[in-house]
Amino acid sequence: MTYREAYEQGKRLLVERGIEEAGTDARLLLEYVCHTDYQALYTQGERELDELQADIYVNYLKKRAERIPLQYLTHTQSFMGLDFYVNEHTLIPRPDTEILVEEVMRCGQDGMAILDLCTGSGCILLSLLHYSNGCIGVGTDVSKEALAVAEGNARSLGFEESMKRGELLFLQGDLYDALEKKTPAFDVIVSNPPYIRSEVIPTLMPEVKEHEPRLALDGGGDGLMFYRRIIDGAPAHVKRESALFFEVGADQGDVVKELMLQAGYRDVRIVKDYAGLDRVVYGVRIAG
Repeated sequence: MTYREAYEQGKRLLVERGIEEAGTDARLLLEYVCHTDYQALYTQGERELDELQADIYVNYLKKRAERIPLQYLTHTQSFMGLDFYVNEHTLIPRPDTEILVEEVMRCGQDGMAILDLCTGSGCILLSLLHYSNGCIGVGTDVSKEALAVAEGNARSLGFEESMKRGELLFLQGDLYDALEKKTPAFDVIVSNPPYIRSEVIPTLMPEVKEHEPRLALDGGGDGLMFYRRIIDGAPAHVKRESALFFEVGADQGDVVKELMLQAGYRDVRIVKDYAGLDRVVYGVRIAG
């Protein structure tokens, strides 16, 4: 079987199984198995796959046809121009979340202390540290498996020495409960918390509801449980003047803004994504 024939076969199978991006997924899986790139389909189309490559490719196609997300098969997702390892214990980073990182970068400065709650793969915190100077960071998550992924991503992105020096920490626990006495007061808290209403989760795409961790999706009955808890707990862990940044669901901007205003945040703003939907809410709080 040639490279092109393998691709066409994979595309047909995924189309038959109703995979939306069938052609793209078939190509990316083939590139992953054969260690090739986008050009290979055009420059190596007549190349013969060996038997092992063909078998592995078919196996991956079958898994994708079962609605296992592509990123959980290749274990890679690009985010903010960086490659992150992901698995079934972490959410797959979305392009929309890049808007959250960009807003923190736009409003922040070098030398900040950053707390990332519900860090998952670590993509938010590690991106912020990668594109800044002199910042220190702490990421917390209730899942020890997710934190293992975050630590692995930190090492692969060159943060091993920062971790040894205590300038980058990943701590297990429920939001602020993970923090140690020695952790600093923070300039910025950032979070992409679980925000999907519990009743909505069964209606999501199979890739999400059946394979992504429910712990990272379920925001309680109204989807706002974690926003309330993060806002309520923030004053005990921040400097006198601090900023709070959230990713929010498309219908949550106004209500999260109101929660922040009631808690004393000022200049609270809603930032929309490229589809014109609410995506980020942030504001500043000065103690006292």
